[in-house]
Amino acid sequence: MRLKSQQRYSKPQTSLFLFGYVVKAGIHFVKIDDEIEKPKIVAEVKTEFISLQKSLFATMSKQKLIKAFQAIIKNKYFKGIASLFMLFVLLDLIFPFRINPNYSTLITDSEGKLLHAFLNKTDKWRMETELNEITPTLEKAIVFKEDRWFRWHFGVNPFAVMRAGVKNVLTGRRTSGASTITMQVVRLLNPQKRTYFNKFIEIFRAIQLEFHYSKDEILQFYINLVPYGSNIEGLKSASILYFQKSPNVLSLAEVTALTIIPNRPSSLRLGVNNPYILQERNRWLQNFKEEKVFNAQDIEDAMNEPLNVIRHEAPHLAPHLSLRLKQENPTKSIIKTALVRHKQLTIENIVQNYISRLYAMNIHNAAVMVINNKTHQVEAYIGSADFNNPIDGGQVDGIRAIRSPGSTLKPLLYATAFDKGIITPKTAINDVPTNFGGFEPENFDKLFHGKITIEYALANSLNIPAVKILKEISTPVLVDKLKKADFQTVKKNSSKLGLSLVLGGCGVTLEELTNLFAAFAQEGNFQKATYTLNADTKSRIKNEIISKESSYLITQILAQITRPDLPNNYDYTYRMPKIAWKTGTSFGKKDAWSIGYNAHYTIGVWIGNFSGEGVPELSGANIATPLLFDIFNTVDYNSSSKWFKAPENIAYRKVCAESGDVPNDFCTHQIVDYYIPSVSKMTKCQHAKYIYVSTDEKISYCSHCLTESGTVQKLYPNYAPELLSWYESKHILYEKVPPHNPKCERVFNTNAPQIVYPVDGSEYFLDKDENQKLMLNCQVGNEVKTVYWYINDKLLQKASPNTEVFFRPEAGKIKISCSDDKGRNADIYVEVKWE
Repeated sequence: MRLKSQQRYSKPQTSLFLFGYVVKAGIHFVKIDDEIEKPKIVAEVKTEFISLQKSLFATMSKQKLIKAFQAIIKNKYFKGIASLFMLFVLLDLIFPFRINPNYSTLITDSEGKLLHAFLNKTDKWRMETELNEITPTLEKAIVFKEDRWFRWHFGVNPFAVMRAGVKNVLTGRRTSGASTITMQVVRLLNPQKRTYFNKFIEIFRAIQLEFHYSKDEILQFYINLVPYGSNIEGLKSASILYFQKSPNVLSLAEVTALTIIPNRPSSLRLGVNNPYILQERNRWLQNFKEEKVFNAQDIEDAMNEPLNVIRHEAPHLAPHLSLRLKQENPTKSIIKTALVRHKQLTIENIVQNYISRLYAMNIHNAAVMVINNKTHQVEAYIGSADFNNPIDGGQVDGIRAIRSPGSTLKPLLYATAFDKGIITPKTAINDVPTNFGGFEPENFDKLFHGKITIEYALANSLNIPAVKILKEISTPVLVDKLKKADFQTVKKNSSKLGLSLVLGGCGVTLEELTNLFAAFAQEGNFQKATYTLNADTKSRIKNEIISKESSYLITQILAQITRPDLPNNYDYTYRMPKIAWKTGTSFGKKDAWSIGYNAHYTIGVWIGNFSGEGVPELSGANIATPLLFDIFNTVDYNSSSKWFKAPENIAYRKVCAESGDVPNDFCTHQIVDYYIPSVSKMTKCQHAKYIYVSTDEKISYCSHCLTESGTVQKLYPNYAPELLSWYESKHILYEKVPPHNPKCERVFNTNAPQIVYPVDGSEYFLDKDENQKLMLNCQVGNEVKTVYWYINDKLLQKASPNTEVFFRPEAGKIKISCSDDKGRNADIYVEVKWE
């Protein structure tokens, strides 16, 4: 309850006003359930009460004030008034006035401007006008026209009631209802038939409203509920649908036009009866002028303002996010998003134009998400290329669609390995054909690259090195990281995930991936981006999923531009933004991904078909990345944002170029590498080994057969058998260790052939109709020239070590043996089933 300090009251009036104010505040205090809000209310009441005392009793001494209260208390009518008041309080508790305005849901942008509006549950446009949208001009116009004593009465104007009663009796019919704004709010909230009994109920409800709500809130109810014809209710709805403006930017002429319509919404219809409305508007403007409600010049300008309006469609921007937030917040009437309007609209246009150019390739859709790394808020949300396209699933939200991530999880894998000290960027690893218990991955380009570095493997998105690293750190470790990053499908299927996880063998969403990459821009701290300005703080708690050191190492690798996933289009190379990015293409070329970030933004792009149809031309590098670059150049063009600084616990060291390990005495070629002190491994390089050979270097010796003379020690490459086997199959020259001393007996007991395929203990299901065969493959030392394959102890075939042998097995358990020309042997057992 608010009173103007300039108003003067008699002593009884003063006492009653203060008594009513305190009781009203007390009831409001009791009704509040939030214990945090109660102290705020007490403080507010105290402040307001003191202010009232100073203003109302400015001319009264303390003694006079005490006498005034004593006089009222001793008055014989006081008990009756108190009894009536207690009766009212009791009725208020028994028959509470439940207010459910049932507003339309409004979605606003970061500046509070309307993006999207939905009809309410009764299919009406009833948009809530917030208190800060009720301008002094709007308030003056409404109060002057509807209820000039609105700020002074307590819901009912007794003089207006008496005047209306006398007039109705004299005329013999109801000519005046004496309704205040508060009473009109009651009638709008709970329409009833016009009878004298219902009028008494209306009066009671009006007093209830005054007890529970402030004058500003009651005026707000009125503005939100007044009818404007058709299915439009509330001044804001009319303002948006007719003037395409929010109420706080309406002119005096527009305010006046909207003020007069609710009295006759059927005859005064904007867009239909504009000339008549203009005439009535100017008549009321003249009344304002005569009563000096507004400045004369302002009124003159308003009268000259034309009225050319029609009904427009309600805004329907950012449809995917709007629908999502409406579903997630069913009780909210106004949802304030963090979307930046011009970025949202610009990117929507870019995506739509880009996809239209891909239609000839049978690529029909895309989704984009933009996160501001500084505020952790989503500034653009494009769920599909065209929401209004039903043929290509335009209403599907691609940001939440579960798809295969391709290679986009590899940065998290390598970052985890950095943190465990297993690898550094220059660590060598072999990219050669490898069988992981029946799982034989291959690279996107169907090629193998031999010995490479970790940074090369990540920058070129090679699959076999990634699976090797995952096997070393174990799948559950990576799964736990993804759980911390809130990957929902991974959480549900964590027990079923294997080594294929890092190659796209799980379900993810663009939302999850973009949030994950934003963690790399935040020194490894995962903080899920929010969509609204007043989001729950609990959802913004930071969660460290990787260290800032490994995050920096990943960023440095992903920022390289000498990469195969750089778009082939030359136009993008000279204006490419400074970003770190990773591409991905799912199996069957159904999904193309490109996620990039710098200090300011993280942007995720997905391109494909919601139908799941694969396209041969679809790839993250050539299809998704150009769109990513285009968006970065739009939202962060020529950005002055500084690049990421190296953490204090990142250091440099020299390593052997052959292995990436700490140099040994024989490491002549050394390079500089990043490492994490006290974390990264300090293993001495073993890329070469000393071998005793004859002086002519034709025979090698072990310690068992080493002669006392005629031998020298020489360095030879210490390659893994898998790399040697690949070199042999590709006829790549390398320095070989000479054949071992043929007279040595010990060698026959070691270095037996390693059967690579089939896998020991595995089951193989073969198709009878296709007459399938089983392949045999092994790895041996470079001194072996011939191997012998046996099936159930019967010779199958003699072959060179690198020759793949095929045979048609019988059903059941089979023993497979491989012997080399040194007499060494290896056995495995497999189960074969024909279907």
